[in-house]
Amino acid sequence: MFSIFNGKVRFFTMEEKKFEQRKKLICDLLDEELYVPMKEKELAIFMQVAKEDREVFKRALDELLMEGKIQVTKRGRYQKAEEKLLTGAFTGNAKGFGFVTIEGREEDVYIPEEEVNGAFHGDIVQIRLLPGKRGRRQEAEIVQIVERGITKVVGTFEKSKNYGFVVPDNQKFGADVFVPLERSKGAVNGHKVVVELTDYGNKNRKPEGKVVEILGHINDPGVDILSIVKGFELPMEFPERVLNQAERVGKEVSEADCAGRMDLRDVVMVTIDGEDAKDLDDAVSLSMEGENYKLGVHIADVTNYVQENSALDKEALTRATSVYLVDRVIPMLPHTLSNGICSLNEGENRLALSCLMTISPKGQVVDYQIAETVIRVDRRMSYTAVKKILEDHDEAVCKEYEELIPMFEQMEELAQILRKRRKSRGSIDFDFPETKIILDREGHPLEIKPYERNTATKIIEDFMLIANETVAQHFYWMELPFVYRTHDYPDPEKVEKLGLFIHNFGYSIKMNKEEIHPKELQKLLTSIEGSDEEALISRLTLRSMKQAKYTVECSGHFGLACQYYCHFTSPIRRYPDLQIHRIIKEQLRGRLNENRISHYQEILPGVAKQSSEMERRADEAERETEKLKKVEYMEARIGQIYEGVISSITSWGVYVELPNTVEGMIYVSALPGDYFFYDENRYEMIGQSTGRTYKLGQKLRVQVRNADRIGRMIDFAIPDEDVWEENEEG
Repeated sequence: MFSIFNGKVRFFTMEEKKFEQRKKLICDLLDEELYVPMKEKELAIFMQVAKEDREVFKRALDELLMEGKIQVTKRGRYQKAEEKLLTGAFTGNAKGFGFVTIEGREEDVYIPEEEVNGAFHGDIVQIRLLPGKRGRRQEAEIVQIVERGITKVVGTFEKSKNYGFVVPDNQKFGADVFVPLERSKGAVNGHKVVVELTDYGNKNRKPEGKVVEILGHINDPGVDILSIVKGFELPMEFPERVLNQAERVGKEVSEADCAGRMDLRDVVMVTIDGEDAKDLDDAVSLSMEGENYKLGVHIADVTNYVQENSALDKEALTRATSVYLVDRVIPMLPHTLSNGICSLNEGENRLALSCLMTISPKGQVVDYQIAETVIRVDRRMSYTAVKKILEDHDEAVCKEYEELIPMFEQMEELAQILRKRRKSRGSIDFDFPETKIILDREGHPLEIKPYERNTATKIIEDFMLIANETVAQHFYWMELPFVYRTHDYPDPEKVEKLGLFIHNFGYSIKMNKEEIHPKELQKLLTSIEGSDEEALISRLTLRSMKQAKYTVECSGHFGLACQYYCHFTSPIRRYPDLQIHRIIKEQLRGRLNENRISHYQEILPGVAKQSSEMERRADEAERETEKLKKVEYMEARIGQIYEGVISSITSWGVYVELPNTVEGMIYVSALPGDYFFYDENRYEMIGQSTGRTYKLGQKLRVQVRNADRIGRMIDFAIPDEDVWEENEEG
């Protein structure tokens, strides 16, 4: 068993089934008329909690605090909650204010600077709602810090004569950290350090800490990314027991391993990945049966090597995902497995879970089988090579893979059929480019460009999507515990606001009972293709959508316009895939008895929550490393002029995105020749006297003015010659 609190996985013994009873006993005691508020240790002694049960007792107190049933006084004494308080995670802002995210509440709560009351970014806090709405959001004050979210800070050390201080990389933390020289570990100016907080300070005193690790000088190669890794607490090294276990289980496939499995080693199949990919967890095969397509999606059977509750499994759940940074990959599983026995390497026998589908010429799955298999990949293909075959008809590449060309052509044909069927039901495809950053050996950016989607990447996307849908639908109708990938309907208010805005351009969307069908948004995106307002409306449509997540309820996937969807195809790098593989295999082997079903019902909500939270952490870390390298790239281009598109507008300025995906800001104060104000309903920055407007999607020439590595911000300005031309026209 395990529990998750504040994003941390904690594993517990089966005796903790009495956990809810323990919480009730605590509540009953605090509710007694004669009870006098006590500290945690006093409470534990009074309730005769054994030393080995203290961790469980602490968790019970934490959960009761989270639920708002009890509270802690300023002196650390526990008492019954005097009023209805809400508990959530605090997100700080460099300007002093912040927001609290409360589970189950649609919108974050705004915390004004004067109501933060000593909380720092990442803290779990209790809040009291303030009457009325002074702004656009509900406001609140922080009344209690339940748990500190950040215990270590990564930043740049600066030394004065008698002391030092650390300027945090994460500006949301909101305060420099004082470091006595005797606790600085010999750090000098410009060192990137990890500082452990020993005192969180107060209104009159900065937080204090001690340096526990020196990462290197700010200008040393790789230190910038390492600082982000440490800042997000991404685990770089695997514990020794995990590495040892990976070595022990990572043996070559034997004939005994193959017993009882469907043998597909004679089926022609390929992997198609990026040139530099090493963890190849999916292979595909395709043949024809009359007019029907026989598609096989074969996924590495990672669960054969990662047993439930093993050291490997616990570490994989803690990480929950691999993290892909610009200069490194932080894997969910040790390389011994992810690049070795679990990777579907060419010519090697491998254990797999296969989804074998018969698909009609109209793209309908008319029959399927999910099976434990043994496979042998014939060729390791790259996206580039398949593109050269199907799009470029490159003579040399076609000759090299001559025997596979008919299969690739059938794959392209089937992928187009599947895409067309998905589109006909309303699946939404936002084609915003991802970023590809090419670094030199020392980690400096040489080139930044949009990541290319081509025929080959789309084939794999389409085949993985149909396999994920097929597996999810199969287990939904079996009514077994499962982990689904869900995407909720957009917030009606956001869609209504989008509808009012696009009406200005002659477009409309239909809503039914405050809900919108994904097909309506797909129709909208189709109708704006090639228009001047395409970029503008596409971005606003994307912003109206919610974030996809992992859940145990199958509530559907709005963006894909499907009722059943899961993540089945990447167990090397995503824990939910690994988890459902385990369930699939137990079902195939007839082992899902009442006890196992009850077990999965108990643990899967925690798995889904942990996986969703770690996915968000990974996404944020990936974005931060990209932003950092983009800033470094533009540092060498100060003064250069580019043409971009306005990608976002706020009250403090206009964001402009360049064709290479680099984004920078023109502050309101830097917009030439007028006093501008922001019209939030029209997403426009409007000049008060001239009426000059800047709006989303508008093309704009910009000049690079500044690149700030610490703030990871790029400042743009309107080039002087453009201002001069505008004045001449005026």
